[in-house]
Amino acid sequence: MSVRSWVVVVVILFGLGIVWGLSTPSNTSGVFSGETRSLQQLADFIAGLPAWLMFGFILLKNISAVLLSFVLSPFFLIMPLLSLVVNGWLIGAVANTVVAERSIGYLLAGILPHGIFELPALFIGEAAAMSFGVAAMRAVFDTSKRGQLTHTLKVDLRYLGISVLLFVPAAVMETFVTPLLLKRFG
Repeated sequence: MSVRSWVVVVVILFGLGIVWGLSTPSNTSGVFSGETRSLQQLADFIAGLPAWLMFGFILLKNISAVLLSFVLSPFFLIMPLLSLVVNGWLIGAVANTVVAERSIGYLLAGILPHGIFELPALFIGEAAAMSFGVAAMRAVFDTSKRGQLTHTLKVDLRYLGISVLLFVPAAVMETFVTPLLLKRFG
């Protein structure tokens, strides 16, 4: 399966996470309440950093998450699957809360500027991770597939590079543009 085909799978998994998040009541104290509190604490910490540190933190967090997912993908695709579904869930759950407390305009101002770059970066990076993970698992379980692993790795590393590059403008937008828009809609 090509990386482009994997992008479709990735978008579907992410979309399922969003649907799950949107179906989670915004006032729930459910299983993920601790994670959302931790996420809020992290957001508060990041917001207090100087802009250049905030940019570096966001960029390194995003790149390291995709790289970790890529490296660990041969272990039954657990990291890419979790990354996609949980990130989708977070967006859906946060969207529920933000729309209930603020407005859809505020939500869009907080997501769209950097999401234009960050979501394709995530999708491309996770598609490459899934492609590599499946190829690695096939090579382990079917010796006739081992020769294909090197070629697949080279192709997937190119896509991973594209993903990493897309995280740069995403971090710029999230650091410098998104806060301005949130002030305007806040």
